[in-house]
Amino acid sequence: MTDANAKFEGSIPENYDRYLGPVLFEPYARDLACRLEVQDGARVLEVACGTGIATRHLRDRLPPGARFVATDLNQPMLDHARRKLAATGGIEWRPADACALPFPDASFDAVLCQFGLMFVPDKAAALGEARRVLARGGTFLFNVWDSLERNRFARIAHETVAGFFPDDPPTFYQVPFSLHREDELRPLLAGAGFERVRIERLSCDGESPSARELAIGLVEGNPVANAIRERGGIEIGRVKEAVAAAIGRAFGDRPVRIPLHALVVTARSGAA
Repeated sequence: MTDANAKFEGSIPENYDRYLGPVLFEPYARDLACRLEVQDGARVLEVACGTGIATRHLRDRLPPGARFVATDLNQPMLDHARRKLAATGGIEWRPADACALPFPDASFDAVLCQFGLMFVPDKAAALGEARRVLARGGTFLFNVWDSLERNRFARIAHETVAGFFPDDPPTFYQVPFSLHREDELRPLLAGAGFERVRIERLSCDGESPSARELAIGLVEGNPVANAIRERGGIEIGRVKEAVAAAIGRAFGDRPVRIPLHALVVTARSGAA
């Protein structure tokens, strides 16, 4: 994940966690954690943990004797998660590339990933690594966003930002909403050796205190901010104001309630 659309650095982790975390990611983090069924002593790996939003829910879900390792390739995101959850015990923090996990074969009973697979350039390699580190009978749980068309809040942000740069629009929003087709996911999972694949579409509601706060997250809580600054000529404040106005028109303000749509995938590594 070395391209510009995957560089969550500088102030991005803090803005991501503060302005987008409660709105977009908390509902799905709670859902993902509730789906995890492991016994005491289980070994659990989280890939692409980001700022630790799902990590906290997973740790709360796990039995006290479980081993829990949270990883991310992006060091600033991992550092933010570690600081935020410093008082939470029972988490091992490791930098790790999803395409080359630094763990032995069959070393975990469950692998989870919250909204991370979309950013991995080689998805087949990442899925193969998840399968490799799972013990037989292990569970792979992950979620991905549904399409940009179905997630209207993101489409509005994407189109509003693009309107400032008609000749060279930022492309970030095309990435997280690019892995929503079941006919793409199922062959990838089968090719990695997964069985008993179940894909569910899950809709939730997200709520932000105001359109302005949500706009901060949608512009400065991801690499869109870097793309705007790199292009120059437009103050980022103008972009945030335009996004806030568009979000307010579509969903109201104080608070803003937005419909969210995602896919949740459960797969097994094979018969125990």
